[in-house]
Amino acid sequence: MMQSSNTIYIAGHRGMVGSAIKRRLEAKGYKNLICRSHEELDLTRQQDVEDFFEKERPEYVFLCAAKVGGILANSTYKAQFIYENIMIAANVIHASRAYEVKKLLNLGSSCIYPRGAPQPLKEEYLLTSELEPTNEPYAIAKIAAIKLCRYYNEQYGTNFMSIMPTNLYGPEDNFDLETSHVLPALIRRFHLAGLLFREDYGAIARDLKRFGNNLPADSFDDPKLITKHLAGFGIHPDKVTLWGTGAPQREFLYADDLAAAAVLLMENYDAENTGEFINIGAGKDIAIKELAKMISRITDYKGRVEWDDTKPDGTPRKLLDISRIQSKGWKANTTLEKGIEKTMKAMFDV
Repeated sequence: MMQSSNTIYIAGHRGMVGSAIKRRLEAKGYKNLICRSHEELDLTRQQDVEDFFEKERPEYVFLCAAKVGGILANSTYKAQFIYENIMIAANVIHASRAYEVKKLLNLGSSCIYPRGAPQPLKEEYLLTSELEPTNEPYAIAKIAAIKLCRYYNEQYGTNFMSIMPTNLYGPEDNFDLETSHVLPALIRRFHLAGLLFREDYGAIARDLKRFGNNLPADSFDDPKLITKHLAGFGIHPDKVTLWGTGAPQREFLYADDLAAAAVLLMENYDAENTGEFINIGAGKDIAIKELAKMISRITDYKGRVEWDDTKPDGTPRKLLDISRIQSKGWKANTTLEKGIEKTMKAMFDV
């Protein structure tokens, strides 16, 4: 059983999930947490990873590091998504076996499931039919990580488990307008549209500098250039244009709720008790169109929403069957509306 004195490596501690797990562990009194930024340790480089494990000898590993993004990013950077995620998983999992890590928890994604699988998605539906084309490279990499954990357990007797969370959100999420997932993308679009409506160009400039999608430095004092720049992302003073039809259903889980499940599993369960992997979700979903209405209300945006149905929707529905994790005494405690409000307060100071 994981103890407060054990050395614990959190791969991806700066990301949304890794930072949430770090907060959870610290709150429970864990002291010996090992963290490295991407600049300090490139997990796609095998020798660097093995040198790190040789030096630090972590006893427990949370594998949260990954290259992630929404439909646009997945469609644009296909090779990067499959290469970087496969390399990260292979290097960390292999080094964990080589340097006798007691237990590893691998973070996956609900995009591993077939596009047409029955709802809610049960763990046994993996690889029963074709994947969603818009995120296939990422999904294949995540499936490979699941299988690595399983086969290392079978061949080497390791204790490596995988969890498959639903769509996650929270502080330290990726809010880039080109590469983010749907919920943070909506939050930022409505936030910026509200600033544009109020003609708060100083706040817009600070936002662009902080979260990305930046303008040239000499453009921040020109309201016309700022307005034109945001229009390229579908952001206008009186309307926000969003991809697809708004019809797909999505399930969302606050990152700190996932962290509670991850730590619970690491503390109390071994790989053979969780099966090949275990779903973690909120237990209910919402149409993207209704999510947009909720976020526009929370951000107090008064303009209208337009849907560009020439753009892809992605998988029609992704609701996880969470009976397995619920049987272990866990449930999500943060409602979607409250989680969005907490995320807004943490990231946008509103």
